[in-house]
Amino acid sequence: RYISLKNNHLKIDTQTYDLRDVNNIYVIGAGKASGSMAAAIEQILDDRITSGIVVVKEGYAAPTNRIEIVQASHPIPNQAGLDGTKAIMNLANKASQSDLVISLISGGCSALLIAPASGLSLSDIQITNNALLRCGATINEINTVRKHLSLVKGGKLARLAYPATLITLIVSDVVGSPLDIIGSGPTIFDRSTPKDALDVITSYRLEKD
Repeated sequence: RYISLKNNHLKIDTQTYDLRDVNNIYVIGAGKASGSMAAAIEQILDDRITSGIVVVKEGYAAPTNRIEIVQASHPIPNQAGLDGTKAIMNLANKASQSDLVISLISGGCSALLIAPASGLSLSDIQITNNALLRCGATINEINTVRKHLSLVKGGKLARLAYPATLITLIVSDVVGSPLDIIGSGPTIFDRSTPKDALDVITSYRLEKD
């Protein structure tokens, strides 16, 4: 409903992009609905898409031709999610000023888009995710912590895609739809601080978990 292509003009909601000015179109993303979103984008843009990759929950794949679908574990991340995220980071980093990057984000992205910050391992992220899910923290609190343990969450994926034009399409699973919280906001400016993340950890007494 929000996306249409007429001649060389891609219209997304109220914005229109002239594809004659675009060299490459890359599609990236993660989430339980991102496979279906990728299939829908392919129906619209077809062979205009240069390449793409999205990470979905196991069993949530959709038929695509130009966009690779990686299936990974949710809610506790695994190596498949890490490998898929590395491929997404490489693709985003490859984009230049004359390219268009379309990011597809939906619920589940936080567990599927995994790139541990410097000094952390996949095991560290798995342990932290498990502790946060068990302690009773809200999704806002959980994702606040996740953003500060990642190389892609909290707007960092957008930095990788710069200076390309970046469009983010989001399916919300969070009450109120705060864009920086949905999927831990990989392409959205992060207003939280490391102190906010530490406050969540201390308030639920997770220091030793």
